[in-house]
Amino acid sequence: MKRLVLGTAGHIDHGKTTLVKALTGIETDRLKEEKQRGISIELGFAPFILPDGQKAAIVDVPGHERFIKHMLAGAFGIDMVIFVIAADEGVMPQTREHMDIIELLGVQTGIIALTKKDMVDEDWLMLVEEEVREYISGTILKDAPIIAVSAVTGEGLPELINEIQRLSDQIAEKPAFGKTRLPVDRVFTKAGFGTVVTGTMWSGQMEIGEILELMPSGKKVKIRTLQVHNDKVNTAYAGQRVAVNLQGLDVADIERGNWLSTPDYLSPTYRMDARLRLLESSSRILKNWNRIRFHLGTDETMARIVLLDQDELQPGQEGYVQIVMEKPVVGHKGDPFVIRYYSPVTTIGGGTIIDPNATKQKRFKEETLNELIVKEEGNLSEMLLYELESNPEDVISVDELSKRTGNEEGKIRQELELLLGDNKVVALKKDEYMSTYGLYQFANKIITALEEYHQKYPLRQGHSREEIRSRFLKNVNTKTYNLILKELEEAGKIETRNNQIKLPEHIPAPGEEDLRVMTIIEREMRQNLFAPPSLEILRQSARVDEARFAEIIAYLTEKQTLIKISQDMFFLQDAIEEGKTRLDSYFAQERELSLAAFRDLLDTTRKYALPLIEYYDKIRFTHRVGDARIKT
Repeated sequence: MKRLVLGTAGHIDHGKTTLVKALTGIETDRLKEEKQRGISIELGFAPFILPDGQKAAIVDVPGHERFIKHMLAGAFGIDMVIFVIAADEGVMPQTREHMDIIELLGVQTGIIALTKKDMVDEDWLMLVEEEVREYISGTILKDAPIIAVSAVTGEGLPELINEIQRLSDQIAEKPAFGKTRLPVDRVFTKAGFGTVVTGTMWSGQMEIGEILELMPSGKKVKIRTLQVHNDKVNTAYAGQRVAVNLQGLDVADIERGNWLSTPDYLSPTYRMDARLRLLESSSRILKNWNRIRFHLGTDETMARIVLLDQDELQPGQEGYVQIVMEKPVVGHKGDPFVIRYYSPVTTIGGGTIIDPNATKQKRFKEETLNELIVKEEGNLSEMLLYELESNPEDVISVDELSKRTGNEEGKIRQELELLLGDNKVVALKKDEYMSTYGLYQFANKIITALEEYHQKYPLRQGHSREEIRSRFLKNVNTKTYNLILKELEEAGKIETRNNQIKLPEHIPAPGEEDLRVMTIIEREMRQNLFAPPSLEILRQSARVDEARFAEIIAYLTEKQTLIKISQDMFFLQDAIEEGKTRLDSYFAQERELSLAAFRDLLDTTRKYALPLIEYYDKIRFTHRVGDARIKT
């Protein structure tokens, strides 16, 4: 199932938490103060099962302007927003600020939920919907559907759920490969377990027993247990809401804003280079060395802005900046961030990290600005990985990569060797590569197909190689296809045998009914060793349907309990061996064997003797000379 995280957004008292409860049955306001005041203060979380059965997670954010930093902590990492606007109030101040934040974070998929439908009449609802449509026309959610709902009466909820399902099908999952990063948004102690942290995993995966690094402190921590959607799991993946029970760590050692990451992957820094855009709606001009609040992941820190390529930033403008922190932070190239003015606190802009571990930069220095341009566009390794991962099912040649990146083939081969060493790409043959992500996409498709096949045909050894290829890799040539299968087999994902593919753990296992039928087949054929009954007679004796009988015959043939002599004739393996024994005795006395002599030797008829002696010819146990046979 797809990994998906939804988030709410919208003005205070517009019904976000009530809507989440109507969708999930879970009250996300868990604090005593929240219940007393009737407003959300902290982030709330709830699992949500979509109509197709997939499990998503909903992050419910507070709407009050005093808790925007909490809202930001929840909004980072969501895949889709349920943007809530109350029908009785329409667009309000925090509606606009939350929309600005969603836009700065690049959340492009969302639904406008027009709540409290039960509190207004149809004419008012139409007016508010028109106001909302006009408002969102200038935002990142301009194409979002607007659905009027009532969490009280349930009206509109089915339509909202169906729209969530439709849009979720269009969302690309976060890749579950590479280094692990999880921004911590909640820390607590659970009796009998100890310290637990939660967050939305941004990248990679984590497993029970794995050692991670708590950043920015750099302390090594061990995963004791993992939960996703309140279910215990052995592995958690990017794009999931995860609860991590950490061994040997006190609650005092960790706080919201910290990260769990692959050891030695992230480095604390006081300086980051970035491209910053000031919101058109900002009431302030940003000047050099202005103090701001910097939000990245679940972290908030005070910082100063160094404008590198201009004297001031006007609303709607963007430029290169260096952000100088007042405490160490961690980030990654390409991360989105949001800035808020120091006082009074308002959201004024955001952007993308270019260099997460920058050195001190001089303003207006041409060399520095050129370097930022190169870094923003990505280094060669990143560009190569982008080409391979954005076309995950393609095998791309060095020549094609040279065309797409504008770099010479020698440098590309050097970078590809490094990517090979990091297990990020796979070399299928000389000068042809695909991403590890793409390889495992194929693996997941093939594994799913094999799981379904083994369940449907439990007696079969495996799936046809060619059928798998025609379903998933029909545009890949045979040699490359075989190399892909080899990579997957060496990774322990599949096993290949002759022209079949199977899961490593699959062992054909007949059930009680199958064993009953097999016993009848073997008994009937043993009673007529060299004149076996036809398949139809055997099926009637066993009283089994044609499809099941065909599976059992295929299974016995695969095990070589039965030997297929011709299109419709099977012999027991014991009969074949007995026939060889009799032939050996015969040829010890005689040089040649006629068909009639063979028939008499087996005490059978010509109907069975002819195809059987031809089978012995085929396996080179005998050799035909004219109308007679001799021993090979």
